[in-house]
Amino acid sequence: MHNEIKLFSGNSNLPLAQEIADYLGISLGEAMVSNFSDGEILVRIEENVRGADVFVLQSCADPVNKNILELFIMVDALKRSSASRITAVIPYYGYARQDRKDQPRVPITAKLVADLLTASGTHRVLTMDLHTGQIQGFFNIPVDHLYAMPVLLEDIRKRNIADLVIVSPDAGGVERARAFAKRLKTGLAIIDKRREGPGMTKVMNVIGEVKGREVLLLDDMIDTAGTIAQGAQACLEKGARKVFAGCTHPVLSGRALQCLNESVLTEVIVTNRSGIKVGRHSTSTSRMLCCKTPPSLTPNGIPPIISTGTFTLKACVMEISKRSACRTSPVIGSI
Repeated sequence: MHNEIKLFSGNSNLPLAQEIADYLGISLGEAMVSNFSDGEILVRIEENVRGADVFVLQSCADPVNKNILELFIMVDALKRSSASRITAVIPYYGYARQDRKDQPRVPITAKLVADLLTASGTHRVLTMDLHTGQIQGFFNIPVDHLYAMPVLLEDIRKRNIADLVIVSPDAGGVERARAFAKRLKTGLAIIDKRREGPGMTKVMNVIGEVKGREVLLLDDMIDTAGTIAQGAQACLEKGARKVFAGCTHPVLSGRALQCLNESVLTEVIVTNRSGIKVGRHSTSTSRMLCCKTPPSLTPNGIPPIISTGTFTLKACVMEISKRSACRTSPVIGSI
């Protein structure tokens, strides 16, 4: 049993967990994660994990607070079941945007989540495309920070767009956009925007040449979709021939889907780090089109990122699995 790899999952994204388990050739760990009648979370690990190297996959997507608490409780249950090492696999790290005091008397909640993960018994964290890389410094345990770039790059290369330009929707995403533009050997542009409140932005200007070209608006996440929709409109007004968008984390809260459908975007490329819910339908399946009206929402498979060297989350788990036998820390590349 010592050092045996086991993978468990909360309720946030069971399809992704099953894909990873199938790729690794192991069974998904048996655990009951449910609720008492008063809403309290009940977790019971239903197999022996003593001495095992355990991975717990839980994305902090909507409902954010419930999914985070599920993760804490599962880690605590595994710790009390004598697992030798517990790795929290968090495709989408919740509260990542609350990473600094940008106003008086506000919390740094990203740091609080990091502290609670450590206190619950987590030995290391594996996550993807953090909103800001410095969040890794909030942890006193190892953090493996992976990127969905290979999957998105593969999808874009297949399109063979000759006059593509990569556009960052804000100054904070310039490094990400530049990395894509460099690998695709395309132009780069930046949107100058002003944030007027939580989830409220106003586009000021487009810096760079987009006239007569196809534009890819690239961001780490799409939440209310206001930034992406306004950025797309600004690019079109500057003469762009076509505008589509790509992101790792499709949060899509509130009126996001309506906002995307009403925008000038022709398509939105996302990863399957969490099930995208449209009405009563969930679109965890890779490449499923989940919007009948433009733009089409095209999820790309994260598990394949890792399996072939282009599928990231799955491959990451596999990489750590291989290295756990020699008890060394995995070396994860950065953009």
